Amino acid sequence: MITTTGLTKVYRSRGREVTALDGVDLHVREGEVYGVIGQSGAGKSSLIRCVNLLEKPTAGTVTVDGVDLTALAGRGQRAGRELREARSRIGMVFQHFNLLSSRTVQDNVELPLEILGKSGRERSRKALELLDLVGLADKAKSYPSQLSGGQKQRVGIARALAGDPKVLLSDEATSALDPETTRSILELLRDLNRQLGLTVLLITHEMDVVKTICDSAALMEHGRIVESGTVDELLATPGSELAAALFPVSGEASGDERTVVDVTFHGEAATQPVISQLSRTYNIDISILGAAMDTVAGRQVGRMRIELPGAFEENVVPIGFLREQGLQVEVAGHDGEAAPRLAESAPQLVKEGVK
Repeated sequence: MITTTGLTKVYRSRGREVTALDGVDLHVREGEVYGVIGQSGAGKSSLIRCVNLLEKPTAGTVTVDGVDLTALAGRGQRAGRELREARSRIGMVFQHFNLLSSRTVQDNVELPLEILGKSGRERSRKALELLDLVGLADKAKSYPSQLSGGQKQRVGIARALAGDPKVLLSDEATSALDPETTRSILELLRDLNRQLGLTVLLITHEMDVVKTICDSAALMEHGRIVESGTVDELLATPGSELAAALFPVSGEASGDERTVVDVTFHGEAATQPVISQLSRTYNIDISILGAAMDTVAGRQVGRMRIELPGAFEENVVPIGFLREQGLQVEVAGHDGEAAPRLAESAPQLVKEGVK
């Protein structure tokens, strides 16, 4: 539904150049909720504003629902009309709501329809329908100053849906809200994603947002995407920064002859007593140094840091046992080539019955 290729954005001011986006390739599938996370200055806002051409890219392409938006930009009157039509199918929700204080809630939602030339009766019908959808049917005649932050954001979401978009862009839509209100807005976005078949691209600096509603995610640093994939893929990727950030665990080995292992549980494995099975099968004492368990996009996922007695080479088979149970296993503090080779061979050693 959304593809960017080599997307670059360079800002020029007073003889200086700042590269906000540096060759970004992004692929968002139809119907998914895709989160882009990163620290301030990573390029997230520039990315989302380039997706609907609020910012014109310096280089690269942006394709939404099969339409190359960058090919239409600045290409004459006909192309400009086609660009406006394409952009009308892309809704956007802003961090600070951007509601017009002089207009009622209903009038704010009607504004995009007014720009599109819809009749007063059609505008009113659609606006009231959308306000009911976001749970604010009773606030149609209120003004923004009479609303809470969460209610203002719901109005912003209703306004973004006025043009029946296929894509909804969310620019830090929950960062100005308290935790409880944030949860309600995220639940609303997920419900809209499911009910309307919306593709949602959101940017955030809050890992809980990704954990709560995202099907896929990307990590941005210094204008580049350094890691991306579905949440399941990321959790199963050794060394994934996003997976570690979703479920941070800590703890160091209590001695030199100990092996520290990070284990990621997801799917059916998250409900199985794998660690106790490991202890019984190999008659070893296992120390749990840290653990985190949560629900990601409706699925139970967790990470645990455990300590096994003995050096790494003595624990190849127990580590293989964990992998045989469908767990993602990373051995902490082992660099070089020997440890990865042994770890990769561990499942085969288990199959061969090595004790």
